[in-house]
Amino acid sequence: MSTYSKGLEGVVAAETRMSFIDGEKGVLEYVGIAIDDLARNSNFEETVFLLWNTRLPKKSELEAFRGDLRSRYDLPPSAIDALRHIPKSAQPMHVLRTMVSSLAFLDAHPNANDLPSARDKSLTILARTPTIIAAFDRIRRGLNIVPPRKDLSFSANFLYMLNGEVPTPTMERAFDVCMILHADHGLNNSTFTARVVISTLSDVYSALTAAVGSLRGPLHGGANEEVMEMLGEIPSLDAVEPYVMGKLAKKERIMGFGHRVYKAIDPRATFLKTLAKQLAADTGNQDLYEKSTKIEEIMAREVAAKGIYPNVDFYSATTYHSIGLKLDLFTPMFAMSRIAGWAGHIIEQLDGNRLFRPKAEYVGPHNEKYVPIAER
Repeated sequence: MSTYSKGLEGVVAAETRMSFIDGEKGVLEYVGIAIDDLARNSNFEETVFLLWNTRLPKKSELEAFRGDLRSRYDLPPSAIDALRHIPKSAQPMHVLRTMVSSLAFLDAHPNANDLPSARDKSLTILARTPTIIAAFDRIRRGLNIVPPRKDLSFSANFLYMLNGEVPTPTMERAFDVCMILHADHGLNNSTFTARVVISTLSDVYSALTAAVGSLRGPLHGGANEEVMEMLGEIPSLDAVEPYVMGKLAKKERIMGFGHRVYKAIDPRATFLKTLAKQLAADTGNQDLYEKSTKIEEIMAREVAAKGIYPNVDFYSATTYHSIGLKLDLFTPMFAMSRIAGWAGHIIEQLDGNRLFRPKAEYVGPHNEKYVPIAER
């Protein structure tokens, strides 16, 4: 017996040890550790190790993992040349999707799916993704590419390659926290996509390329860009109330609110709000933060009773803007972090794989007769 569930809502399609979500209580854990605890105390490299190994590393293990990750930052000359030939008008998510796929050309054994090979490929893709994004952004701005620095953390190195200067400790920490918060989130659409593709025993590059394509959609990772666009449409703090109430009256969405899983406040948004407040004050973007909090107040008054609360996209928009990222880099930042989760799920899927093959409920006619074309 099978039951149809639109969008597969409520259907359990995989087992994982990586992240746990309780949408009713607003809980998110990575391998049993509360996301707030990790955001306040951990770092992105350690979080990746946690997700891929389902345990925290010892000091020596973390140092070895960091060293291995940083040793792979560089892009081969052929990849840099490919980036130079991409139109400068190209959207960064399209560039990232294409370049992740092209990394398979540089692998002597791109189809190897044993677990050590999958881990190795995942680490290389994770290490090179920031280099791809930063290099393309500088090329399209007519600037020289900044080579990666292996003495810098994952987050600091990206900001260094993007801006040509080492970030302040506050900027590095803020970006690192964003990377932690976005790293994994259960069987979301892009993660499911990665698992479906690898379940065919395709390859890591194909699975991650498909996941990037899924994340690009405005109903998934692209939502944070739309939050920033919304904030830009509101000219002042006084204009927030009529803007939001006008949208609600027309039954239009307020971007950054509501979630398919959470019926309480998204636990990722809680710490991100604190971070956004600090960064906005430090970078002269207080108006953005004040408009955001005003929107949140109105939405709490109007729709919180319906279980509609801020999600991770709402305050990540102000955070990314305050760090100095361009709007069309918001979703690539999400992808850069989520590769950690996608890769972890790919590894889980390969370890005891079974091909995904759900059913579709047919709702068309039966016993129809073929009509020759001359009689139609």
